[in-house]
Amino acid sequence: MSRQGQAHQARAGGQKGECLSMTGYAQARAERNGWALRVSVKSVNHRFLDVRFRLPEGFDGYELRMRQIVRERIHRGHVDVNVNVQPGTAAPVQVNRDLLQTYLNAANQLRHEIPGAREVDVVSLLRLPGVIAGLAPPLPESDEEQEVLGGALDACLREALAKLNEMRRAEGRHLAAELRTHLARIVEQTEQVRDLATKLTPAFSQRLRSRLKELLDGTGIEPARLAQEAALLAERSDISEELDRLRSHVQQFAELLDDAGELGKKLDFLLQEMHREANTMLSKTPGVESEALKITGLSLDIRAEIEKLREQVQNIE
Repeated sequence: MSRQGQAHQARAGGQKGECLSMTGYAQARAERNGWALRVSVKSVNHRFLDVRFRLPEGFDGYELRMRQIVRERIHRGHVDVNVNVQPGTAAPVQVNRDLLQTYLNAANQLRHEIPGAREVDVVSLLRLPGVIAGLAPPLPESDEEQEVLGGALDACLREALAKLNEMRRAEGRHLAAELRTHLARIVEQTEQVRDLATKLTPAFSQRLRSRLKELLDGTGIEPARLAQEAALLAERSDISEELDRLRSHVQQFAELLDDAGELGKKLDFLLQEMHREANTMLSKTPGVESEALKITGLSLDIRAEIEKLREQVQNIE
């Protein structure tokens, strides 16, 4: 493979012969110039690529470059990126003294109203909502320091995305195995239908003979005419083309599972076509002959397997 092709696969986050799940979670940590960085990435299935960022106040300027990094590695799914940045040393805190005094006044009033109530200690007051908060980390002052911090954030994001894609590949391998299991069942059921379909023409002939005997009340009918009518009925009920197309779609589906990249939409389209063929087989298999009833049951089973495939494919990138 050329370097350009290898680079494209690396950007896509996949490798030859692997499909990717759209579900995963990963995080990465780093320290740089006294800053503690943590980037977490969570992805779930979605029709398109939808990326949402949560950045500390004042860090919005880094979003565009980080968003581009995500787009280079993920093509579909809802992706949440949570960025936490803190100074490496202990961060100062601020106390909302006005709110603290309000809490204290309310506590003193209740203490006088409730006999035996104990005084409230300072530590308990500091734990009340809104009383104490960490100060938001300020951006570095110089452009050079801001660029260093941005590079560290980019590297941390790339590491998190690499871990995420590894999880997505593992889940993708599991999904592909399940999909192949359902495909194997469809192949087996399709061949059973094909065998049964070859037995329908004699069955149609017998049904016609019985019906005509009732209608003609014992009057004879030419064997050639009977064979012709049976052949017409069999032709209208012929499902060989549907079986051939279904087999072709199954083969294409299996081949796509051996490819890398964005497979979900292609697989979903094939499943729509497979569902259409299964429905046509159901509509073209009339009668109450044992073979026809078995074909109907197998066609329903095939359609159920296709629905299971569609549920799984919804989570493939």
